[in-house]
Amino acid sequence: MTDRRPTDNAAFGPLKGGSQEPTYGGVLSFMRRRYCRDLAGVDLVVWGVPFDAATSNRPGARFGPQAIRRASAILDGDPQYPFGIDLFERLTVVDWGDCSLDYGRPAEATAEIAAQAGAIVASGAQLLTLGGDHSVTLGLLCAHAAQHGPLALVQFDAHQDTWHAEDGGRIDHGSVTARAIAEGYVDPARSIQIGVRTVAPDGCGLDVVDAYTVADLGVRGVVERIRRRVGEGPAYLSFDIDALDPAFAPGTGTPVAGGLSSREALTILRGLEPIDWRGMDVVEVAPPYDHADITAIAASAIAMHYVGLIARKRGS
Repeated sequence: MTDRRPTDNAAFGPLKGGSQEPTYGGVLSFMRRRYCRDLAGVDLVVWGVPFDAATSNRPGARFGPQAIRRASAILDGDPQYPFGIDLFERLTVVDWGDCSLDYGRPAEATAEIAAQAGAIVASGAQLLTLGGDHSVTLGLLCAHAAQHGPLALVQFDAHQDTWHAEDGGRIDHGSVTARAIAEGYVDPARSIQIGVRTVAPDGCGLDVVDAYTVADLGVRGVVERIRRRVGEGPAYLSFDIDALDPAFAPGTGTPVAGGLSSREALTILRGLEPIDWRGMDVVEVAPPYDHADITAIAASAIAMHYVGLIARKRGS
């Protein structure tokens, strides 16, 4: 008789290798990774930052980490496409859980995120963050820059997030990139934004590849432009899910028509393996506006592709 005892890999399973649990049962974590805070020997940590107090339009991204974890369950158990390997045989990946924040003190969120992320990054593990609105990226960039120095930022987004560049005391999801540059976390000369469909008053020295230009260049052209801009130094990837067209990501706070398709975005990501990645976030998934988990599924695939890029670099 076949042994059908449940494993609940997220709670009790081994750190290495994929799980074989049904997608509809068991404790949910990102791709069934074990919940763990012992980082000895860990290559990559996934955690959530359920915060959306800095949105300018529709709230709801505080529920993003839960939704992405739920959608990711279907990705585990088979060799992941397009990599064709069990990512977790090459990488030891754990789910840390969520950042601990006091909802009554939103002004302290950035410093708390930076401190908690900093402890993870200092361990030597990579950090993959599930947001949360885009303001959470400021604390994440602070933590990564403290470890690695100023980073090239590769930002997929419908918005430049460089509003209020002159207001050094402002933190919101529309000013996060300007603040990160002003604080010295990001090197704008090596940074690039993909899929932009709005006009900000200040470009802050970034290379902006708007959505129409993406269509003109094609996937290969965009990949070449990103790689040429970033060069060989350390880089950070921030993927605002509203970079995708609302047809592919309706569940977000500030949707803008005319964006990337899921296939375009994932194909571009696949071409960015040579970049010296140090961390990533996927933000602005707002489940209250989603339909059939369309947005969460796209976000989980984007996060999985990042894990795949890191796993491929580790070799067999």
